[in-house]
Amino acid sequence: MLQATTPATTARPRALSNWLLFVAASIVLIVVVGGITRLTESGLSITQWKPITGIVPPLNDAQWQAEFANYRRIPQYALTNAGMGLAGFKAIFFWEYLHRFMGRFIGMAYLVPLIWFAVRRQIPHGYGVRLIALFSLIVLQGTLGWLMVRSGLSDRTTVAPGWLATHLLTALFTLAGMVWTALDLRAMARSPESRPARMTGLAAIVGIVLFVQILYGALMAGLRAGLVAQDWPLMNGAFFPGASQSGESPGTMLFGDPAIVHFIHRWWAWAAVAGLILLARAVKRTGHRPAAVAIHIAFGVQILLGIATVMSGVSIPLAALHQLGGALLLVAATIGAHALGRRDHMVSQYPSGNPRKA
Repeated sequence: MLQATTPATTARPRALSNWLLFVAASIVLIVVVGGITRLTESGLSITQWKPITGIVPPLNDAQWQAEFANYRRIPQYALTNAGMGLAGFKAIFFWEYLHRFMGRFIGMAYLVPLIWFAVRRQIPHGYGVRLIALFSLIVLQGTLGWLMVRSGLSDRTTVAPGWLATHLLTALFTLAGMVWTALDLRAMARSPESRPARMTGLAAIVGIVLFVQILYGALMAGLRAGLVAQDWPLMNGAFFPGASQSGESPGTMLFGDPAIVHFIHRWWAWAAVAGLILLARAVKRTGHRPAAVAIHIAFGVQILLGIATVMSGVSIPLAALHQLGGALLLVAATIGAHALGRRDHMVSQYPSGNPRKA
């Protein structure tokens, strides 16, 4: 059982924290590779899910021809890439293979050390369930990735935007949980009596605002909505573009219409900025100025990258950097929320603000 009943002398919170931060950095990287995979229309190039044997790529011409034959059977080839040669197929295969390889790497980079720490009874009391939950999210993420790919193999030429959004949101939720847990463990390494940080009301509200923004960013990617307009702040010369088609239901307009999704993502960003400014100011008041500065830098760069991505006609390098910026912004917000939660806990436990005076 991974729920540790470990004596404090055998627990290694700092080692666990370093391990979780390494895996978190790997998740940031795979988010960027996933974005490039989508931007290059590579996600459907591997049409089968082989969790174990799929780690070995085609090694000879016969194997490449077999993979290419599988790809030629799906609608994307017939309707979008008809006439593509084997060289072109290898180019899109590379990004999807790299994305899946990294997913397997993250799974093993998490599972093997987790077992090692558990067998050696180095997991602090109270963290076993949380670490298992994070691994469950990694497994769920892999499953969602395949369901996303499968959604584009029969009746579509691209993956379903809803599945893409779910896949990305799960990855970023896992990232935030991993960073939060690593920070809790780091605090424990400094002070064995340290308690886990708690989510404050302000941090929860900002988290919800960011969830909406990330959701619409994912829908932007799935619907290719960034191509609707290349001007800013107007959209094709107008503030509100209107629906792409007439007669759309409210649900379709809000979550499936490229122009409306683009409009919401573009302007909800300012609600996210307002929330992040409030969070950063609250974090600064607790004495964690670097975390507050990181939040400001992250959302400032992200806004500029978003504008540049739209005005460039969704340049792949800029769009990939925008996706990287989103992941790093979430990390900065998580660090800030954690600092606020620890300060809130200290104030409630020690009203003087100093445990030595309590």
